[in-house]
Amino acid sequence: MFKGEIIAVGTELLLGQIANTNAQYISKKMAEIGVPIFYHHTVGDNSDRLKEVILQAKKRSNLIIFTGGLGPTQDDLTKEAAAETMNRKLILDEVSFNKIKAFFQQRNIFMTDNNKKQAMVIEGSTIFPNLQGLAVGIGLNVDRVHYVFLPGPPREMKPMLDQYVIPWIKKHYSGFTFFSKVMRFTGIGEAALEEQIIDIINKQDNPTIAPLANNGEVTIRLTAKAEDEAKALSLIHPIEKEIHQRLEDYHFANGEDNIEQIVFDTLKERKLTISASESITGGLIGTRFTSISGSSSIYRGGIICYSNDIKHRVLQVPQNVLNTKGAVSFETAKALAENTLQLFQTDIAISVTGIAGPEAVEEKPIGLVYIGLSEVGKQTVVKELHLSGSRDFIQSRAAKIAFYYLWKKLNERCKETNESFF
Repeated sequence: MFKGEIIAVGTELLLGQIANTNAQYISKKMAEIGVPIFYHHTVGDNSDRLKEVILQAKKRSNLIIFTGGLGPTQDDLTKEAAAETMNRKLILDEVSFNKIKAFFQQRNIFMTDNNKKQAMVIEGSTIFPNLQGLAVGIGLNVDRVHYVFLPGPPREMKPMLDQYVIPWIKKHYSGFTFFSKVMRFTGIGEAALEEQIIDIINKQDNPTIAPLANNGEVTIRLTAKAEDEAKALSLIHPIEKEIHQRLEDYHFANGEDNIEQIVFDTLKERKLTISASESITGGLIGTRFTSISGSSSIYRGGIICYSNDIKHRVLQVPQNVLNTKGAVSFETAKALAENTLQLFQTDIAISVTGIAGPEAVEEKPIGLVYIGLSEVGKQTVVKELHLSGSRDFIQSRAAKIAFYYLWKKLNERCKETNESFF
């Protein structure tokens, strides 16, 4: 089994002039095919330091992926330094060199001699074509260590990795295929989710389990290695089933759809309409609905009721409620949801009111949020939240949690009719 390591080369990375997005992309792609990445390195354009890092890496990893340092200038040293540690020569790949010459000829541009560097490869290498640039990538196996060399610019690196490197890596698993399934969760943090399944994670081998938190959601990628897809699925299924049973209240989908899309699709399938009144979120819920094509069929509209005056005059929140309980209260959220339902004549209405900061309001703490959910013929439900973080984060998180409560409500409807999201 591969043990992966990424070495990003470039002084500009160390100076903070550009972000190392390549390492993130490569790690994600490797996780998708079941290749664990254990180390990330960033090293400047210095041959001695780069060789030191390579010698350290090959002692503990059998897959080393380089990005950067393959260009034509003197500070592009990656192949040269690596070749020295392998005791291998750099040789000219004539096919690649002819493509570089043709590039300059077609554009009627003079080609400087240093461009020849971009066609130099370590002897014994497999060549990875560069679809967006001139520096070729290479892969080779030396003393049971697999080396991959990729260009630094992401627009060159990504297609090379996807189209050529990943198939090359998979081929070295000889006789095995990889298959992944993604489980998506919300309404629970990554730490709390992990605690629920830590015993499963600690026992992971095949399939591997990779949790990742992002934008109010948590994904779990299950990746199995097997002789074929059917066998991989048979390995994944019992783990997937066990995780679902433990986290059913938060498991909203499998695949790549976010919770907004799942809520939208479910509302549309059941021919339900929805409206919203938003204070703290300032229209985020409406924006997320209307960013989906066809949303007019289910999202009737919303009101951004940021001021108490609008809450009272437009949405009929009683003035005595605003005076005694405050704009951020159980009672106001309830009135907003119920009156929004009546105003827009929808099947469901949702309201959000809260304090995003940076200053407290009504002698109530920053991060206090109330979400109201009203349905035709059913009792209105109000949820109280206590969030933390920046103003933007609290607003975004409140909107995401509003969609979580909508999903839970729709899930309850499914259970009433013995339906399922999956």
